[in-house]
Amino acid sequence: METGLIVHPYMRPERTARQTFDWCVQQAVEADKIGFDSIMFSEHASQRWENIPNPELIIAAAARQTERIKFAPMAHILPHHNPAKLAIMVGWLSQILEGRYFLGVGAGAYPQSTYIHGIKNGEDTQFTNEMVRESLEIMEKIWKREPFFYEGRFWNAGYPEELHGEEGDDQHMLADLSPWGGAPEIAVTGFSAKSPSMKFAGERGFRPMSIFSGLDALKTHWETYSTAAEANGHVADRARYHVSQTVFVADTDKEAKRLVMEGPIGYCFERYLIPIWWRFGMMDGFIKDAGADRADVDLEWVVDNVFCVGSPDTVVDKINTLFEASGGWGTLQVESHDYYDDPAPWFNSLAMIQKEVAPKISLPVSVTS
Repeated sequence: METGLIVHPYMRPERTARQTFDWCVQQAVEADKIGFDSIMFSEHASQRWENIPNPELIIAAAARQTERIKFAPMAHILPHHNPAKLAIMVGWLSQILEGRYFLGVGAGAYPQSTYIHGIKNGEDTQFTNEMVRESLEIMEKIWKREPFFYEGRFWNAGYPEELHGEEGDDQHMLADLSPWGGAPEIAVTGFSAKSPSMKFAGERGFRPMSIFSGLDALKTHWETYSTAAEANGHVADRARYHVSQTVFVADTDKEAKRLVMEGPIGYCFERYLIPIWWRFGMMDGFIKDAGADRADVDLEWVVDNVFCVGSPDTVVDKINTLFEASGGWGTLQVESHDYYDDPAPWFNSLAMIQKEVAPKISLPVSVTS
């Protein structure tokens, strides 16, 4: 199993922009040293706890201090961007990273952020997903560097014909800002159980990623993705599948649980993420998996029944149990948290995930053969 980080970044509301930026870059550098395969940075313009409006700035800064880890915005919220401007930026950044880049795209989960960008009906997911499709169509046309002019429902954009002067006259040459290799690999995140993003990813053969919200949602995501992929001539390969989950490893189960309950992860969940999980219906999936009652749910219940927390052997067992129940995935995308003040426990956990957990987890033979 490959390893990755996803950084939302779940920073305490009192953190400054500089602290958030520095912590994100620091995690990328450490994850690269440890051997993680990828790191994703979310894009949000409205949430105090998820305060990265420009993930490309962090990626550019971290690129110069890392050697092998791959970067992705996860995701650029396409309804919030001019697609021509974004296509050029993505193309240039992927060239700078020379292959260590893939592109995450999405419609956005928070209507407040969409409202900031001038879209009043951000809760209409059909509408925002139509914007995603049109935006990506424009971006892909620009990356081809062939003349066109597109007049769409939401945006207009074009690419001019390149003029040619006399020998030695280069004034009309157009910059090649197409992505490294011609086109980027694209990833799409699924959140809700009936996520339209998973269908879109399958139709286009994009890389799928699920935010873990229970076994039923995970199974539905893969079924939706694989059905759409196969119907459009693509191979549904679980090795390309990313799943994000809260994972924390220490020497013993007791120590790992204490560090989570009393540390930044517990602090974030009690004040932010547990209410979010109730609001978006994710908690219902976890309750069903555990056969529990709503009254049972508190932070300790979530740590014991939802997270993968414990010694390396315990976490291996928990992830393998999820693999057996769901069919598995190729990359575990570990949810990042705010260990800015004391990064040692977090970096120790990441190192143990890389060295003592991931090597012991593989996709079932029936899936890979």
